[in-house]
Amino acid sequence: MHGFTNGLKTAVLFGALGALLVVGGGLIAGSQGLVIGLVLALGINAFSYFNSDKLALRAMGARPVSEAEQPAMYRIVRELATSARQPMPRLYVSPTGAPNAFATGRNPRHAAVCATEGILQILTERELRAVLAHELSHVYNRDILISSVAGGIASAVVWIANLAMFFGGGGDRDRNVFAELLMIFLGPLAASLIQLSISRAREYQADESGAKLSADPLALASALRKLEVGVARRPLAPTPRLQTASHMMIANPFGSVRSLFSTHPPMEERIARLEELAKSDPRYLH
Repeated sequence: MHGFTNGLKTAVLFGALGALLVVGGGLIAGSQGLVIGLVLALGINAFSYFNSDKLALRAMGARPVSEAEQPAMYRIVRELATSARQPMPRLYVSPTGAPNAFATGRNPRHAAVCATEGILQILTERELRAVLAHELSHVYNRDILISSVAGGIASAVVWIANLAMFFGGGGDRDRNVFAELLMIFLGPLAASLIQLSISRAREYQADESGAKLSADPLALASALRKLEVGVARRPLAPTPRLQTASHMMIANPFGSVRSLFSTHPPMEERIARLEELAKSDPRYLH
């Protein structure tokens, strides 16, 4: 049931984001400004989409690892990918002691999965398997594409607002200046909030999809409890490069922040949903 709800929520949020772009963009910048803003934003986000793996891995200083170096990680990912009938992704390890993991790549054939040294140290193999299933689910659910499209639309709203601020609004005779000013200042905020809501919905979806892929929601719940403590103890500095990749990670690398501006849902809610999923199917209670 949660999976359907998450999908519906994502669709509704995309509708709201699209409406904000068309209605708000047309209001504050006219059709010409709308096109310019959209082209600029989609161009930048298209580059990010096709280079998402390189950008995220570079942000975490990750290096590729061989099967001899990480036999457990290779064994787990190969088993999960085979179960999902998907190709084997490239595997990386980040040297940071902060516990985290992420997957990136525009599709399963161009996917990369990265774990930090910190997460490899604190999780059991069962918990690591659940975390890697979560990360693979982001790739299988095409979340990189979804986040790129959402980011493109949100960025277009910001570009349009900036264009209107520096070069004036739409130019129509019957302009509503008050409404234009409202959109210039509140439009980018609304777009960012909707984009972050989409990110949180996709995180819930990856939890559920990953729990089903690993057939072990309780292991993922256990891993999330450890990660909540781990990232609180060892938060990473929010550098610009890392901020662009933070939404891909299983836990917010800057610490657990509960707000409308968070890229991740609250850990307690994610854990509660996973425990509910385990109770709903006796096969998961082990």
